[in-house]
Amino acid sequence: MGDQAKPGWWARWRKVILFGTPLSAALIFFSAGIVFWGGFNTAMEATNTLPFCISCHEMENTVYQEYKTTIHYQNRTGVRATCSDCHVPDPWVHKMVRKVQASRELYGKVVGTIDTPEKFEAKRLELAKRVWKTMKATDSRECRNCHTLESMAPEYQRPRARKQHLNAIKTGQTCIDCHKGIAHNSPRHLLTEEELEELEKPDMAFARDIPETFLASLKKIETLEAEAAAKAEADAKAAQDAVKARIAAAVAKREEEVRAELAGTVDTSSGAGASGGADALAPVDWDSVDSKNITLFYPGQASFEWVQTGKDHGGARPFTKAGDRCSTCHAKEVKDMGAKIVSGSKAEETPIPGKPGHVDMTVQATHDADNLYLRFQWQQSAHAPVPFIDGGKLDPANETKIAVMIAGKDIKYAEQAGCWVTCHHDSRYMPHAPKDDQLKAVDFGDRVDVSDGIRKYLAQSRTKVEVKGRRGKIRGGWDKLRDKAEIDEARAAGQFMDLLRYRSGETAENGSIQEDRIMADGVALEAAGTLDGDIWTVVMKRPLKTGEAGDVDLEAGQQYVVGFAIHDDYASARFHHVSLEFTLGLDDPSAEINVQGQ
Repeated sequence: MGDQAKPGWWARWRKVILFGTPLSAALIFFSAGIVFWGGFNTAMEATNTLPFCISCHEMENTVYQEYKTTIHYQNRTGVRATCSDCHVPDPWVHKMVRKVQASRELYGKVVGTIDTPEKFEAKRLELAKRVWKTMKATDSRECRNCHTLESMAPEYQRPRARKQHLNAIKTGQTCIDCHKGIAHNSPRHLLTEEELEELEKPDMAFARDIPETFLASLKKIETLEAEAAAKAEADAKAAQDAVKARIAAAVAKREEEVRAELAGTVDTSSGAGASGGADALAPVDWDSVDSKNITLFYPGQASFEWVQTGKDHGGARPFTKAGDRCSTCHAKEVKDMGAKIVSGSKAEETPIPGKPGHVDMTVQATHDADNLYLRFQWQQSAHAPVPFIDGGKLDPANETKIAVMIAGKDIKYAEQAGCWVTCHHDSRYMPHAPKDDQLKAVDFGDRVDVSDGIRKYLAQSRTKVEVKGRRGKIRGGWDKLRDKAEIDEARAAGQFMDLLRYRSGETAENGSIQEDRIMADGVALEAAGTLDGDIWTVVMKRPLKTGEAGDVDLEAGQQYVVGFAIHDDYASARFHHVSLEFTLGLDDPSAEINVQGQ
């Protein structure tokens, strides 16, 4: 027989078996798989692009237009986060699940579920809640694809933000808890308080150790801020010395008149008397008394109920659940808060054009064996007429007033919020202030004076105070007064706010706040003020222990919560500037206001 031709290489490879499969078939399937996977992946990536996501007018005309105004679209670093970065998971399995879920959205497109702006707005909350729930369950996984704790530098964050981020790391809060509406208009305000509480509560499963890089950055900014605070104190001291020099010059110029005034009885009820009148009230060497710089800000209609409501105030949970003080988050941003509120952009329905957002004030505190002495100095504000009051002055009789509030015992939230516990959503000039006919319909007898509307009161003097305003309820509790016997018992136990007030055109007032604001002329309080140029100086003198109802007795070894308010430029009611809460103690360096003994 002749020689048979040997089979070619292809014929030989076709007969090779690998794992029970001809190698040729395996090669074919492998090549086809590459082609299929390449095509499939290309298609997947095409559906993850911004042009694809906004290819339907439902998206292009609504959320895309909102997104274009945010930092995720355009920013100084030139890094853009597109739709898929936030809405499509990176892990392959989760990505496939999300793509399957997207078929529901295709169905919605076909049947026209949100094909008009009106339909979209009607569905916005439902759609947002679906996204929020998903992101909450995954510890905001898509956010953390870009934003990691290790790369976060609190030194570039606002004080409140760095505090909240630190708190979130420890307690297990996640990005979406606070950052709803970061790329689109947020319907968060449409959630009920119960929904908000459930959606934003911390989850310890998400808690983690604080990165060393975070702590290092935090230490760096705290050091810089301490240095800046020290410089500000020095600058304020220099400014105070300049004021003293101006006053001294005025005193020298009018030496004979001043001697006559000092030789007589000081009028403790008058206001802008001659130079030296305020300091003549207290035999104190003020040069030897340390001063503290305090910034007071315009609060608008941010009531005590507003502070406790998550839909109004992002810090409501730390305040009500964690026991944070107001100053914990806001001490370093009071000027920004005041500017925002006074502009009418938040918590203010009747802005006053030209009214300053804050007032810088220095406080000095000292005592002798019997009395407390307080000295305040601040620059007078330029006149900004109130547009909704004839004549533009809310209190024409008093160009300025300054008040000090000292918290008594067992007042809920007083240690955290200070005098804020007395300001309610139903007080005069506030959103839920009762109308005249409503006030006349309630008989308080002589216990509450409603002739000028509802004034300050403590929540514990009411049987119920509506805080959240659920289902459209009026917030506050002005008409739900406790029995007189309960009020008297609470007052005897010290459950009230002590109020001291200087008025430039009328007598000084000493009073207290419980079921109402009760004031008495000149009882256990002397106060005098001087306006020198544009600098106000006010001195108050009060016995450490008065023995009178409504006065908090001051003694060594105790700290007291205090707050301050300035009604400058003929202001009245809530149109003042207020401080955050401070601690005050006699000869106590640990207190924020140390009352030094003479």
